[in-house]
Amino acid sequence: MARTSKMEVLTNPLSNVYFMLAIEHHTPGHVSKSVKLKRVAWNVTAALLFRPFITPVFRKWRIALLRLFGAKVEWDANVYASVKVWAPWMLLMGHRACLGPEVICYNQDWVVLEDDAIVSQYSYLCTAGHDVSHANTADAGLVTAPIVLRSKAWVGSRAFIGMGVEIGEGAVVGATASVYKNVEPWIVVGGNPAKVIKKRDIKA
Repeated sequence: MARTSKMEVLTNPLSNVYFMLAIEHHTPGHVSKSVKLKRVAWNVTAALLFRPFITPVFRKWRIALLRLFGAKVEWDANVYASVKVWAPWMLLMGHRACLGPEVICYNQDWVVLEDDAIVSQYSYLCTAGHDVSHANTADAGLVTAPIVLRSKAWVGSRAFIGMGVEIGEGAVVGATASVYKNVEPWIVVGGNPAKVIKKRDIKA
C-alpha cells in the first residue's frame, strides 16, 4: 500500500493548470509488460534518432522526440543528446530547464524540473529502488518515488539524487554530493550524505 509522505501542487509548465503530484513511495512490485514494450520502442528511437544528433541545432528535434513519447517538456528546455532517459512519459521540464551531458534520468517515477532548474553533467536522478524486505532479484519489490527540482535549483556534476527528494527553489547541490533528503530553498549542500554548507546569497 502506498505510503504518502506529503502532497505537492506543481504548476504544469505546458499549461496554466495545476498538475497534482503525490510525493509518495509506491510499491508497484515489478515493471509492467506495457512499460517494457514502450521502453523497447523508446530505446530504439533514442539510439537511432536522439543520441546521434548532438549539436545544439538539433535541440528542438530531441525535445520533439521526447514529447512524442509523452514527455511534458517546454520547447526552450535543453536535454543533451547523451542524456539517458528511462521513461520520457515520466518527465516534466519547465522553461529553460536543463539535463546536462551524460545525465542518467532513471525515472520509473516522475522527474520534474521547474523553470531554470539545471542538472549538470554525469549526475544521476534515481526514482526507484528495492524494498529491502524482498530479495533484490530482477524487479521484485520495486519501490518508486518522484524527484522534484524547484525553480532555479542547480545540481552539480556527478551528484546523486535519491527517490522522493525535493530540491528547493534556488538550492544548490555540490558536485559529487549524494542527496537522500529534501533540500531547503536557497541552501547550498554537499558531501555524502549531503549536508548544509551555507545559505545561497544572490548578488544584486
